Amino acid sequence: MSTANPTQLNGQVFLAKLLTQYAFIHEKTISSASQKYIRQLGLRTGEWLEGFYSEKNEEWTVEKYVNVIVDIKNQINGHFEIDTIESDHIVVKAHKCPFGELVKDSPHLCGMTSSVFGGISARRFGYGKVDLRKRIANGDSICEVAVYFNENDELPGDEYKDIPVTPENGDPFQWEDETIKMLGEELRRSDEMIESLVSELEDLRAQVKKQS
Repeated sequence: MSTANPTQLNGQVFLAKLLTQYAFIHEKTISSASQKYIRQLGLRTGEWLEGFYSEKNEEWTVEKYVNVIVDIKNQINGHFEIDTIESDHIVVKAHKCPFGELVKDSPHLCGMTSSVFGGISARRFGYGKVDLRKRIANGDSICEVAVYFNENDELPGDEYKDIPVTPENGDPFQWEDETIKMLGEELRRSDEMIESLVSELEDLRAQVKKQS
């Protein structure tokens, strides 16, 4: 786990630390299920962010798309830039993550980048595949992210397609009952796992006392 220690405390650093630590605990307690939450949160956040740049029915060019995703990241304290623009894919690079060095505490938060970028691509172009080629969270000096707009099984990455769009004047953060139920069930399992571990520790302590 990272021991990143920012030299200056401010609101951004404090919030980033809280979020990365929450995500770290979440990932450790419910493991792979945390990726589902990150994906859902990224999809909904991406749709919400799109609203700052255009109407739902506006057609986007690839150039508009890449400028929007870079601006989103830079507006929230990242340092992203465009590397490649092609008709079938784009590549962006980052020298700074919005979470700063603290992202190393919870590398799976990179899934937010994937689902935000991929969700926007799927809603605007019908499809998106996101390949997180390099990640600061994993120790790389930069982040490098490729987004592909056409299906190709030979390319690596997370696929996004058939993404639901919130109705006009709706709220992307209105979570459906089944999603809430799924989250609740996973958290219940997490609580049961922790209770089981505590019980095992109590049994072990009792055995040690008997032997002493």
